Amino acid sequence: MASKSRVSILDYFNIVCEGENGKIESNCKACGTRIQAKRTVTSNFVTHLKRKHQAMYDEFVRKKDVKREAMQNCTGPPSGRVISQSSPGMNKFDYSDPRQSLISEAIAKMIIRDLQPTQIVEYEGFRELLQLLEPRYIPVPCHYIQQQLLPAYVSQVQLAAKQALKGAESCSVTLDLWRSSFVGAGYLGVTCHFINADWHIRSALLACLPLTDHSNTQQMLSEFDEISESYGVSGKVFRVVADLSPGENRSPFRLPGFNLIGNGEEDEEGEEDCSDEKPGAGEAISSNENRKSLDQCLGRSRIDCFARLLAQCVKEGVCASPQISLPLSKAAHLYNYVIATVAPEKLVQVFGSNTSTNWQRPSSMDKWNAQLKILRQMVESMDFLEDIVDRNDLVLANLEKAVLRELVEVLEPFEEASDMVQGDKHVSISLGLPCVLGLRKHLAEVVTHQCATIVMGLSQALDRRLAGILEDPLYVTATTLDPQFKLSWSSDSDWHKQVLLEEVGKHTPLSPLEHHSEAQPSPSKRCKLFSFIKQRPTAQAKTVEQELSTYLHEEPTDEDPLQYWKRKSIDFPLLSQVAKKVFTVPATTTSVDQIFNLVSKTLRPEQCRFLPKNLDTLIYLKANYRILWS
Repeated sequence: MASKSRVSILDYFNIVCEGENGKIESNCKACGTRIQAKRTVTSNFVTHLKRKHQAMYDEFVRKKDVKREAMQNCTGPPSGRVISQSSPGMNKFDYSDPRQSLISEAIAKMIIRDLQPTQIVEYEGFRELLQLLEPRYIPVPCHYIQQQLLPAYVSQVQLAAKQALKGAESCSVTLDLWRSSFVGAGYLGVTCHFINADWHIRSALLACLPLTDHSNTQQMLSEFDEISESYGVSGKVFRVVADLSPGENRSPFRLPGFNLIGNGEEDEEGEEDCSDEKPGAGEAISSNENRKSLDQCLGRSRIDCFARLLAQCVKEGVCASPQISLPLSKAAHLYNYVIATVAPEKLVQVFGSNTSTNWQRPSSMDKWNAQLKILRQMVESMDFLEDIVDRNDLVLANLEKAVLRELVEVLEPFEEASDMVQGDKHVSISLGLPCVLGLRKHLAEVVTHQCATIVMGLSQALDRRLAGILEDPLYVTATTLDPQFKLSWSSDSDWHKQVLLEEVGKHTPLSPLEHHSEAQPSPSKRCKLFSFIKQRPTAQAKTVEQELSTYLHEEPTDEDPLQYWKRKSIDFPLLSQVAKKVFTVPATTTSVDQIFNLVSKTLRPEQCRFLPKNLDTLIYLKANYRILWS
């Protein structure tokens, strides 16, 4: 990617194509500008970086000496091994060759996406593979990727995130804590959610920090304050979604007994069941102290993650009936036997053509809602599955089938709600309140004979964990400002309208008259040349009450909430200002939380996986992968 004496300017550009005359076309990674130049003459790239991205240019200059020293120290692979040479007459790539750069970048992508240790580039088998695929490629050393490439990518992400956050009027932040005994430390993920000038919601992981003391809430909040200051979001944070309970890991809940096998390997991590084990006294006290400390420091700006609370409700409800694990376990054995002995093309009619490869992967079975989809497909095609197996001990009894059929029916709306709030590219906070109302109605009306205990457990868990959002001003405001709902969900529209007015008043500091006077031009500046034209009457600024009344009078629409308020920001300037704040709050889990779950599941000593020394850097880049390579 660079010569032995200098850092290649091409590190900051994506090579698009190379012409026959030696010209290359590339896009700037920071702004996307396309630039053409000869491969041997890179002054155009340097000039662009210097004029448009001074910080990146300074970084480019600063790393010249560091790069020179790193490459000089790399005289060969470790342990004195000799890299096999290319075929006779075949020259190696120059370090500044775009093809050398593309392969090195592809290796870095693999390391980031798969959370591989950087030492993989020096493994003998890996280098033999590179030699076979492209003999002209010069393998780069481990410390070059660890000390040069990865820090350069981190700088790019930080620069892009800071530039994007400059234009954000407000944002919300999610704090995710993960710790594990086999890693030996905890990690704090700080994710920022904001709406840009074009009314698109964006998320970026601002930091993944290793923590020596996961129970020290003050330390975590201090780290959070420093990160907010460095990214320029201090004073912009609207809500903080924080759940810093010190669990051993953040593994998602799975249906008890429904332990699936994929690709011939047992998914041992899926052993989470409904055991009655509770945290020890010290851990419980620590958790309560963390919560109290969070509430004291963050106040009303702190909220819990809706998606995680919903999953806890499902766990408590399903675990209210220990007997359910028996038919689930039998169904899992049937599933495992079928996928191990039946040709995949025969199972397409059960699991669908679009999922014929996904349903065999353990990674697709790590959550209860993914398992429920498989269970529903099995229940709907149970007669077919039993016909193609040759073992009577795997055939489910009629009562067991009835239990599973009722379980699917009971949990299906919870699955729908969980799927609905997932994703970081759409508004999700406005869906929380209608989901709770819909789940309440479903549990009150569903008729069951075998799963009555589960229905009761779900109802109690829903009331205990999520009933509070029905009167929470944040959720009331978010749902009402979603044009598909407005106040159609409310049984007391006058009271909820008053709650909304009070909440809107907190986030609109300017009165309508002040806002109007700032927006109108001075009469003295009116052009005298057109004085003969009759002046149009000045539009009177609306109060919040008038805006809300007009907004609610319109019929609900299925238009995307963000695009609706982008279109209506002129008609409803005060309400749109509040919508742009409220809609930054996520109801879903974050990408770093999902990565924490992945690390907990895959990077374990008993699976002989080496833990990357720079795990925090890899997690940071993996979570922000779309910023680097969209």
